[in-house]
Amino acid sequence: MQLVRQKGNTAQHGHRLAARPRGRYGVALAALLVAALGTGCGAGDSGAPAKAKPAGEAGPGAAGALANAAEQAKAAQQARIAAAKKWGLLKTPLMAPAGPKTKPEITTRDGFEVEDQDELPPVFTTVPTEDKVVFLTIDDGAEKDPEFVKMMQELKIPYTAFLSDYLVRDNYPYFKGMQDAGVTLNNHTLNHRYMPALSYEKQREEICGQQDTIQKQFGKRPTLFRPPYGNYNQDTLRAAKSCGIKAVPLWNAEAFVNRMDYREWDRDIHPGDIILTHFRGREDWKGTMPDMIRHVMKTVTDKGYAVARLEDYL
Repeated sequence: MQLVRQKGNTAQHGHRLAARPRGRYGVALAALLVAALGTGCGAGDSGAPAKAKPAGEAGPGAAGALANAAEQAKAAQQARIAAAKKWGLLKTPLMAPAGPKTKPEITTRDGFEVEDQDELPPVFTTVPTEDKVVFLTIDDGAEKDPEFVKMMQELKIPYTAFLSDYLVRDNYPYFKGMQDAGVTLNNHTLNHRYMPALSYEKQREEICGQQDTIQKQFGKRPTLFRPPYGNYNQDTLRAAKSCGIKAVPLWNAEAFVNRMDYREWDRDIHPGDIILTHFRGREDWKGTMPDMIRHVMKTVTDKGYAVARLEDYL
């Protein structure tokens, strides 16, 4: 089914989808070299200029810092190349640029508004940016594949998780390991119910209850919320705001092990697009989570995009 931009009555919503990359090795190396110059060129406490050291020697001198930065960048890139080969990727994933110093203004996508939307968390499918990046988000929590976690860490691919407690409560440590590796754990409700069918009070129980659970289990209260199935109404957003939610990221594409589904008419990805996928395995897919990541990264890399960390842009 082709999914296109939502228009018309917006009292409730939901779809089940259901600058060239600046992060290449050369740019990453240049950034590291600039950083090295910025930190390695100062005079000592006595006011005398720092003595130059041989180019390969570590130390505060500019030459040593440059050499160390170059070696570190080269080693990091070699590790990425080796990881890509190990995990069956034909191309090494592109490095995302550093997140913007000034965050883009996030507003609700046209056609996704509810009444009094200006007073409620914005609902969006794409982050405004000219960077050739996309954002990978993973929902629910049913599949707990250790190979997936290992793959993402070795490839250094960032992603954001939206968790439903009824699926993750049997193995909180699995998701704690993700968090320890830098993954942000966000709110996808306690029980993954169809929100517009619930009263305001019941919706608030689902959202605030999951806020409390994530804070208790993982030590940090989320600021991002994704309604199950992408369905919401005004009460959903009112309840989310009352629970401390600041934004509601939906998605512009959905990833499976063998295909991508797109919301837009051109059936393509665009700068700043949010990609949805799920914690799923062979019980639901004809493949594993690593299989799904291989397909996503082939699609993204072939189109010249990098995967960036969503929170760096919000």
